[in-house]
Amino acid sequence: MNSSPAERSTPRPPRRRVHTRARLLSAAGELFLSVGYARTNIEDICTAAGYTRGAFYSNFAAKEDLLLALFDEQAAKRMSELEHLNAAAEPLRPEERARRLVEALLRVEAAEAGWMLLFLEFRLLAARTSELADRVAAHDRTVTAAVATLLERVLPELVPPGASAEQAAQVILAAREGLLARTTAGGPAAEEMLNAATAVLAGLLD
Repeated sequence: MNSSPAERSTPRPPRRRVHTRARLLSAAGELFLSVGYARTNIEDICTAAGYTRGAFYSNFAAKEDLLLALFDEQAAKRMSELEHLNAAAEPLRPEERARRLVEALLRVEAAEAGWMLLFLEFRLLAARTSELADRVAAHDRTVTAAVATLLERVLPELVPPGASAEQAAQVILAAREGLLARTTAGGPAAEEMLNAATAVLAGLLD
């Protein structure tokens, strides 16, 4: 099948480079989650991935670029999960649907808890470094815009009257991080906190 003019004019990264980038991301993700961002250096990542520093710098300018790429991957995965959940919640009554969706937006599943803690670590480091703070702020804007688009397109009932989708997205994302900070130990207290936050936010939508 012939490719379109747009496809022919758009350069694609060599397959080998895509594979190298994927291996670096995978190795870095495992290290960041096991020992943390601050305690992982570029040499560790290269060794774990089986590449040289040259391979690293041909794909990423710095360690934070790699971490933010991983965060982007996780955010995209979460957006996809929420779209599927929205479809499954269609038959529910409006108030139950809103509660179900708010809880899904706020809940931090076990599989993603490590990523959220990693992001909080990075946010705290960035608070003391203006350059990193700018990078985190830019990432926040990108994720907020993605969540706002999702709210406008498939979850409009989660945007309270008088607020914009972007404002709703900002509050939801901030609440999610705050909940994680208060519920890292898990258990009944964590579930109680999630239920309280869900009840309050869902109640604002009635």
